[in-house]
Amino acid sequence: METSKEPHLPVLQEGAKSLGSDLRPLTSSSRLAATYQATVDFTAGALGGVACVLVGQPFDTVKVKLQTYPQLYPSAIKCCKQILKNEGIPGLFRGTMPAMAANVGETSVLFLCYGLCQKFVCRVSGTDSIEKLSTFQNASSGFVAGFFSSLVLCPTELVKCRLQAMTETMQTSQKHTQRVGPWQITKSIIRNDGFRGMFQGLGSTWLREMPGYFFFFGAYEISRTMLTPKGTSKDDLGPFRLMICGGMAGAGLWTAIYPIDLVKSRIQVRSATEKMPGFFRVTMDIIRKEGILKLYSGLAPCVLRSFPANAALFLMYEWSRKQMMLHRPEWAL
Repeated sequence: METSKEPHLPVLQEGAKSLGSDLRPLTSSSRLAATYQATVDFTAGALGGVACVLVGQPFDTVKVKLQTYPQLYPSAIKCCKQILKNEGIPGLFRGTMPAMAANVGETSVLFLCYGLCQKFVCRVSGTDSIEKLSTFQNASSGFVAGFFSSLVLCPTELVKCRLQAMTETMQTSQKHTQRVGPWQITKSIIRNDGFRGMFQGLGSTWLREMPGYFFFFGAYEISRTMLTPKGTSKDDLGPFRLMICGGMAGAGLWTAIYPIDLVKSRIQVRSATEKMPGFFRVTMDIIRKEGILKLYSGLAPCVLRSFPANAALFLMYEWSRKQMMLHRPEWAL
């Protein structure tokens, strides 16, 4: 493919490199520049999270139902048909608002911490700039950033998962369960389990997010390197190639950590109507009673969702980040 035929995002070299990779001793002006850089990463991550949810929410709803109630849905296609039959098109978008809150909160914190971790790795390794970090170093930065983003993601994803599986919970639970919205679910969790109840599944979220984002950012950087034509920079990639890189990042993440996500979803959804054991016990119960392949129930719609959703995420992130750096105020130079 000729690079001249592919449109380029504006100012890839100038705006992206001049801010955030300067590792000189801090002055008052450089602190302002670093603060602006962190704000840019946070805001661009939030916008990327919005794009990700809008593209991928229907696939995510099918994934959660397959994970938590595999006895009701033998395949993704049948699950989708049942949703449309019983709940209509809105059923595919159930949980969109908490999903939006989860993704916006997670991706904003994730990319903020990712940028900070990259700078820390530069200082520890003696690397001159972020652009010179290796794929492993970038992936390690993503691993650490996943710890902090999980603290934001876990409570909102707990509410999202319970909303998405509300119909099945009502059908399979002996308790009388009334269909409610995200705020009612949040109040119910806090009333029954206290504020700590909002972090049910945090351990499995850490187990999923931290190694997951190692593969996520690792796959993204490998893809960028492979798709960069000779004689050009990775920052010169146009929108189409960036979308491929983002899609590969998402596919790599979910393929690597999907069984952990399945266990997390079951703990979060079924804890609404029954007392759930710990992560290891739930995992072993699934393997013993349902077989090891059940740990991958719903993988297909998850990967199908992850490719376009993360393509949209990285395209929005890179574009908005470069626009904000291009039009940054004088005090942030």
